[in-house]
Amino acid sequence: MKKNVVYIALALLIGLFAGYLIFGNANNKEFPESHDHNEINTDQTWTCSMHPQIMQSEPGDCPICGMDLIPAEMGVDGLSPDQFIMTENAMALANIQTIVVGGGEIDSGILKLSGKIKENEESNAVQVAYFGGRIEKLFVNTTGQNVHKGQLIAAIYSPELVAAQQELLTALSLKKSQPELYNAVRNKLKLWKLSENQINRIEASGKVKENFPVYATVSGIVATKMVETGDYVKQGQPLYKIADLSSVWASFDAYENQISLVEKGQQIKITTKAYPDKDFEAKISFIDPVLDTKTRTFSVRATLKNKNSIFKPGMFVEGVVSVTNKKINTDITIPKSAILWTGERSVVYMKTQTDRPIFEMREVTLGNSNNDSYQILDGLVNGEEIVTNGAFTVDAAAQLQGKKSMMKRNLVIGQPQTTKNSEKIDVSNEFQKDFIKSLPAYFLLKDALVASNSRSASKFSEQMLNELKNVSTAGLQQRASEYMNSITKALEMIIAKKDLKDQRDHFVALNGDLETLVKSMDDFSHQIYIQECPMAGDNKGAVWLSKEEEIRNPYFGEQMLTCGSVIDTLKKK
Repeated sequence: MKKNVVYIALALLIGLFAGYLIFGNANNKEFPESHDHNEINTDQTWTCSMHPQIMQSEPGDCPICGMDLIPAEMGVDGLSPDQFIMTENAMALANIQTIVVGGGEIDSGILKLSGKIKENEESNAVQVAYFGGRIEKLFVNTTGQNVHKGQLIAAIYSPELVAAQQELLTALSLKKSQPELYNAVRNKLKLWKLSENQINRIEASGKVKENFPVYATVSGIVATKMVETGDYVKQGQPLYKIADLSSVWASFDAYENQISLVEKGQQIKITTKAYPDKDFEAKISFIDPVLDTKTRTFSVRATLKNKNSIFKPGMFVEGVVSVTNKKINTDITIPKSAILWTGERSVVYMKTQTDRPIFEMREVTLGNSNNDSYQILDGLVNGEEIVTNGAFTVDAAAQLQGKKSMMKRNLVIGQPQTTKNSEKIDVSNEFQKDFIKSLPAYFLLKDALVASNSRSASKFSEQMLNELKNVSTAGLQQRASEYMNSITKALEMIIAKKDLKDQRDHFVALNGDLETLVKSMDDFSHQIYIQECPMAGDNKGAVWLSKEEEIRNPYFGEQMLTCGSVIDTLKKK
């Protein structure tokens, strides 16, 4: 018995020791005092893959199409809720262009302008072929190469020149008897830019030169080489563009509100990053009389002497002009291409950072229109950068990322959006009474498209068309008559088309006109709902009428049966 007790005690001690080894250190590990396994990331938002404007703080169904919401991409660090970023590739493909509004900086009576060094076009020249032929050899083969007047630049084989040389040698033998002929032949060669020495050498040698040398008639830098060895050229065809860089232009862009601040002959101080410790003095020699309608700028330039070729075309420069005692026009004008209209609002897209493609929508107040531009009364300040080309692409990117866009300020889930068509037309009570008789056939047409039944759609379109033929149009306004004609044509097309997609396309046009007419009436026997699908009409959105509040989409049928929302309600009388 005692022996068994010893065994039991020993087993107990071994078990306690093993338990300490396994679990003893677990108590020393750090655990949080409490852990909520149901914890949810409150920063996560949920959106609809078909309607990215929908943003909710928790998962669920899309209130427009009923699809399951998916997690939205988290925002980029450093961006406000309304800002979004585009890739450089997307910007390049869409050809997105921006300008800085208001223009250069004006501080303490000093106007600062940015510009570039350009070739002095007054000193540029084109070296041409003065006779036709085949280029046998080029002695100037690279752009940027220095060329001096009188330098050998090419050798050309010219059948015309060979014949002219033979005429010269023949006329030389008749010089005493027919001096007029001899002089005429020499003058002909001079017209081809042959010098007296060249003509005299031909006479002295008595031989015809097949490959005739071409000498430069101007000095400068080869800006463009326009031919290659073996090319055939015609008389007068350009061989090289020669740029004389002994003087260059400093060309600056000044903005529309700065026209009154600059004038010809005004002193301008020019600096460049290439020579930060040097200032170059010049005078404004030209002010462009034509404003660039895309950038709303005009060109201001000064001529600089380019000793030792210190200025290179393309080099960035900055100009400083004293504008003390001059009245400064602070009006801001921007190109019409920068503005997106949404009916009640006018918006532009800002590029908020100069070094990153980050954009944000801004509402603006427009003033007077001047051809291709608008005056901005409110919403922009001088120095801000806006998109002038590709604004619709930027807006599409905003919509895809669920940001504020031209189609959406702040979407409130569950509240109907206002209808886009607000035109009112005066129609008589008699017209209303007759027209409303066609609506039952319309609702049957709508239901046929919901059911994707092409044959029934044609049938009920014909029924509605027959009802409309009985509508009295006497005394009807021209605008209402135009809508009636458009509705009739749309119904005729639905009847003629057998393809369901074509019928739905013409149903879009039908509803656009029908909505305006129906909203101008007030004699309904029952409530009518105006509903809209943002995906219909090639993603432009399209409306339809319904007697029921429940969404049944006629543009997509069972594919997207519940896609849409009620945007307006017409009460019965």
